[in-house]
Amino acid sequence: MNAAWQRGLYAITDPALTPPSRMVETVRAALAGGAVLIQYRDKLSVAADKRHLAVALLRVCRVAQTPLIINDDLELAADIGADGVHLGRDDAAIAAARARLGPRVLIGVSCYNDFSRATAAVQAGADYIAFGRYFASRTKPAAAPADLELLTRARRELPVPVAAIGGITAGNGGALIAAGADLLAVIHGVFGQADAKSAATRIANLFVSFSRDEKQPR
Repeated sequence: MNAAWQRGLYAITDPALTPPSRMVETVRAALAGGAVLIQYRDKLSVAADKRHLAVALLRVCRVAQTPLIINDDLELAADIGADGVHLGRDDAAIAAARARLGPRVLIGVSCYNDFSRATAAVQAGADYIAFGRYFASRTKPAAAPADLELLTRARRELPVPVAAIGGITAGNGGALIAAGADLLAVIHGVFGQADAKSAATRIANLFVSFSRDEKQPR
């Protein structure tokens, strides 16, 4: 797995926005638009349908040489040989995920607005951490807001990529990159748009204007 996934657009699926019948083609469009990481997040489908779709998405991501992360479902990730799993507050422990999936699989952790949780996640072996929500979120409207200082501090103190999530668009994502975000995790801003490829491209292009090291406009 190359390091390209560590900086750029992190596109996260939602079956409420993209029906399963269109999921593969829409993910392919997001990849063509520049997504460096795909997360299969599905809170609606039954297990058999989730597995079928996850396998199809993994094929698409392998062709694009882009990691596929499975949200929450450790057993599904292990079953299909996914590239990683993303864990929330109520999901499996990092140690259990690592033991089940092995040393090379990516493990991401939601840290909400809690820097101590991020520090603990990194110490436990997380490969990336995520803060948010940063803007009004259609997916989790009741989620507590996070501030930009979390990104800046994490960028300065933690040795793993830092993702920002929550209501991110091409219009507001630049401020998050400037503050320290390595990844912009986007659901509605890609999969809720009529043209997923163009939406992905607009967000991916935000990273062109900022250097990796200084997070300042070039």
